[in-house]
Formats: sequence, C-alpha cells, structure tokens
Amino acid sequence: MIPTAKLNEITQNFSNQKPVASGLPAYAYTSEDYWLVEQQTLFANSWVFAGFAHELKNIGDVVPFNIAGLPIFLIRSSEHKIKAFHNVCRHRCLKLIDKRGNVGPRIRCPYHSWVYGLDGELKSTPFFAGSEQHTPDGFDLSQHPLAEINCEVWFDWIFINLSTAPTSFEHHIQPLKKRLADVDFNQVKPVATVEFGEVKCNWKLLLENFIEPYHVQFVHSSTTDQPLKDHYTVIDEHCLGSAVDIDDNGEDKKENTLAVSSLYLTLFPNFVFGRYFPDQMGVHLDIPISVNRTQQKRVIYTTDGNLRSEEEISSLKTLWHDVHKEDHEMCERLQQGRASPLAERGGLLSPHWEDSVRRFQELALNATIET
Repeated sequence: MIPTAKLNEITQNFSNQKPVASGLPAYAYTSEDYWLVEQQTLFANSWVFAGFAHELKNIGDVVPFNIAGLPIFLIRSSEHKIKAFHNVCRHRCLKLIDKRGNVGPRIRCPYHSWVYGLDGELKSTPFFAGSEQHTPDGFDLSQHPLAEINCEVWFDWIFINLSTAPTSFEHHIQPLKKRLADVDFNQVKPVATVEFGEVKCNWKLLLENFIEPYHVQFVHSSTTDQPLKDHYTVIDEHCLGSAVDIDDNGEDKKENTLAVSSLYLTLFPNFVFGRYFPDQMGVHLDIPISVNRTQQKRVIYTTDGNLRSEEEISSLKTLWHDVHKEDHEMCERLQQGRASPLAERGGLLSPHWEDSVRRFQELALNATIET
C-alpha cells in the first residue's frame, strides 16, 4: 500500500495549480508500492486495451497475457466470439495457457487433464472421485466453469474490464467513435505488425509521450516533417492526444518521412491510435509488465480499401520502427531521470502543448486513489 502521508503529499502537490503546472512525481513511475496499487485500482477497474481480433482468426486461437498482475487469456470461442478468461484451472489453479496458438476443440489442463470447452464450461474431471469414478457425488460440473472476464470488441480492438460492475463500454469508446465517424471500417485492413518487446520504462511515460506534440520536431526530425506550429492538443473526456493539419499532405515531403495530416488519440488508460491521412492507421498495444517495463507492439492498417505492395509495407514497417525507437530512447531516459531528487516534484508541463498530458495524469492519479 501507498503510505497515506505519501499519497496526501502527491495529491496536494499535483493539485496545487500554478501558471505552469507540475507533473506526477517520480514516485508514481518508480515505486513498487505505487505500481501495485495502480494495478489493483486503475487497471482492475478500467476498460483496458488487451489485443487485436485479427490475431484470433480461428476457433480455438488463444493469446495469454497479464493485466493488473493477473494471468488472463483471450480466445476465439466455439461460437466464433472473442472471450476473455482468468488463465487458471478451477482444480488447482494451474496456469492453463502458456503461449499463443490454437488449443483445438477444447482446453485441457496439462496437470490433471481437466477439460473445458472453448466457451469456458467444465466438460470432464478424470478420476477426480477415484480410480473408477470421474465426478464426485453432488459435484456439478456446470458450477465450475472458467472464470469469464468482461470483454468487448470494437472493430479489431479487444478491451477487457476486470470489475464486477464495469462502466459502460459504449461510453468508454464514444469519444473515439465520434472522431472517427467518417471512417468506413469495412475498408480498414491490418497489413503489418511491428513487435518491440520490452521497453525499459513505466507504461505512463509511453502514453504521455504519444499524447503530446511538443517533442515531435526535435525527436523525430529525421523521420517526420510535421512543424510544431501546425499541431494542437485534444482533450475530450478520457480521449486525449493531439493533431496536425498539413495543407499538402506530404506532396513535397522528404524521402521516407511522415509528413501528412495526422490524428494522435488515446483512450485512457492504454489504447493508442494514430490516423495518417489519407489512408493509414496505427494502433499501439502497451501492456505494463512491471514498474519500469512495458511490452509494446504496433499494428499498421490501410484504410479506404487501399492495397500496398510488399515493398511499400516493408517501408512502412521500417519507418514506424525508427519512429518508435526514437520515442523509446526518450522514454527510457525519462525513466532514468526519475532517479534524481529533482524529479520528486514531477518536472514542469507546458500549459499549451502538454495540457493533454496533465489531463492524462489527473485521470491516472484519480483512478489510483479511488480505492
């Protein structure tokens, strides 16, 4: 637990409005205690982005992962619906799914061979009652299914909520749906995935970096051509980010750079979406794995039914790999900088370019203290 005095100090300092506001203190990015409480509150009660539907194409496809410190898996069920379950057998709580793949028509526990259907129902408990009896008297298989988790899919994006009384998913995605109302999702196709593995920083630093445009012309000077003056921030409830409007949309762009009108949006806490006109999208999956480690991947989409050659897709993957690596270096150095006592007050936030970061931090702090 976070000591009450420490939490009061964080809240008071963060709430102390000044002409130039301070950010969250280093403690929020480096403390194991803060990390654990964050997992038990923020990630246990929010609609968390968890995966991509196109990676679960076939019945029986599974993807295991951890959220809020809990083992979970996604599955394409026998009814072709994507579901989420706690990744433990109801017998001795063994982790059932150890790697992504396809489990076939059923899920079998490798320890004592308990078998579950793809919709989570318990099918059999071999020899559970003795060498010649599988089911003990009075033991009802239907009362012991896998524990299902709230799961919703919007387009290709899977969200889960661990709460027993989740907030409305429709309310959660409404700000993003509103801003993407003109998109024909029937014409949007995933064309590539860029895997980054572990990034050595707290998950919030990756989100904050994406939300603000202030760094773009300095960090991405060789990979983008989007002048800072053309950017503006977006604050719409829990939908935060920035955008840039460019008149020529890259007609005179430098070779192998991003120089188009773009929309950079997040849905709190961890959904990251980019739209790049006229015909490209990108979505990041950021999964926190420890206080100073985050797993990240990016899926690239084309829109309007536009096809890309293998050479063009390879070029896109290279571009986005390079952009992310530039961001990763900054985020990892942000994490390292939080070892300094100067980071205890959270640094300073631009009232013009980082107001959306301030809002993100408010949401993060409020979700953490609302136990």
